[in-house]
Amino acid sequence: MASRAACPRIVPTERDQQTSALFERLLQARDDGERQAIVEEIALLYLDLCSSMAGRYVGRGVEHDDLVQVARLALIKAINGYEPGRGPSFAAYAVPTISGELKRWFRDRGWMVRPPRRLQELRARLRAVREDLEQELGGTPSEDDLAAAVGVSVDELREVAQASTAFHPLSIDCSPGPDDRSSLATFLAGPDGDLERAEDRVCLSGVLSQLDDDDRELLLLRFVDGLTQKEIGDLRGVSQMHVSRCLRRIVGRLQEQFVDAPRGGTSTELSSAS
Repeated sequence: MASRAACPRIVPTERDQQTSALFERLLQARDDGERQAIVEEIALLYLDLCSSMAGRYVGRGVEHDDLVQVARLALIKAINGYEPGRGPSFAAYAVPTISGELKRWFRDRGWMVRPPRRLQELRARLRAVREDLEQELGGTPSEDDLAAAVGVSVDELREVAQASTAFHPLSIDCSPGPDDRSSLATFLAGPDGDLERAEDRVCLSGVLSQLDDDDRELLLLRFVDGLTQKEIGDLRGVSQMHVSRCLRRIVGRLQEQFVDAPRGGTSTELSSAS
């Protein structure tokens, strides 16, 4: 009978041995002060692991020091949750714990402009699939290849690519091109008086529709064509006083319509212009 191949025996490193001894002391610690001191000793042994794992995420729009801080907090969490004797070593338990906390931090707080959760999860899947396809195809996979492998449309793929820029969006002070001295801020929308008065015009049009043709024409001559009351009187063959009374009556009616929900300075402007 052929003998079964023996499983390779894991040889504990010096750090593993130190860690095991410290966890034994931690189990026997009598007070919080002693336990805290032992936890710190264990953490000091794995600070290099935290820096190494945080380094995997450098260049993705998050400061390296912030990533190291997240990894170290995850290390303390791993120390508090580890049960000696379970698993090959403490390091084997700590690595997935730290990795999970780093990924969770990126998912929840690493975005400057946070996209929908659907795009975040799809982005993570795409990264893994892209690496596999690069190995399989021996080159950069096309959009169609990636979309088919993940089971999404090419449009969704492009949406993920756009969302990925939310980690470090462009500053409005940067130039859109190498030869363009203008900044992006130059192309942003500025204050638009016509747009700001759009709501007033919509509300006013509803009120004006209730006036008869003669009153609307009078308002048009005065406030659009800019004729004076005397010029309107001469045009209509009436006195300036009559035009003034008609305008006050019309403007007063319009003001009453805006009492419940005044819109900017529309009624005030009409009143002063009349």
